[in-house]
Amino acid sequence: MREILYAGFGGQGVLTSGLVMAQVAVFKKQQATWIPSYGSAMRGGTANCTVKYGKDTIYNPAQEEPDVLLAMNGPSYTAFAPSVKPGGIIVINNDIIGDDIAVRDDITLYKVPCTTLAKEIGQPRGANIIMAAAVIKLLGDFSLDDGIHGMNDMFRKKGKEKFEAGNMKSFECGYNAV
Repeated sequence: MREILYAGFGGQGVLTSGLVMAQVAVFKKQQATWIPSYGSAMRGGTANCTVKYGKDTIYNPAQEEPDVLLAMNGPSYTAFAPSVKPGGIIVINNDIIGDDIAVRDDITLYKVPCTTLAKEIGQPRGANIIMAAAVIKLLGDFSLDDGIHGMNDMFRKKGKEKFEAGNMKSFECGYNAV
């Protein structure tokens, strides 16, 4: 079973990034849970979600010991990096989280300049999809095609097919960024 924690502030799309992962897992006939946590008072408040997936029953959907942390901002990195299991992965938004951070020696850190990449490909709102794709590639459980098909399935269910081309471009960018 895999556990991934997506964290940032409201408006960065971390909840959507988690939904993408959960939907990709479901699309590939696995069990998946998505548990959001956010400050509903205002945009810019804290936001995070825990996604678990695997072939077996998920008995506890709550956050336990993530295999992966996706941190979109410094406070999220600081708050959640200690919870990542030894041997785990942390993926940071290097456009917001600089190089001056403490890094545990028992995890692997990946720096993805997702905001810059999103602007370069003409998808300024695609940073969260870039990061979702980076996590999917790093875990190695799903292919690029699996990720794209699962993501598109999720957005179609939400009635957002019009963003499909841009989301696919962002996903491919993130998948190739790591």
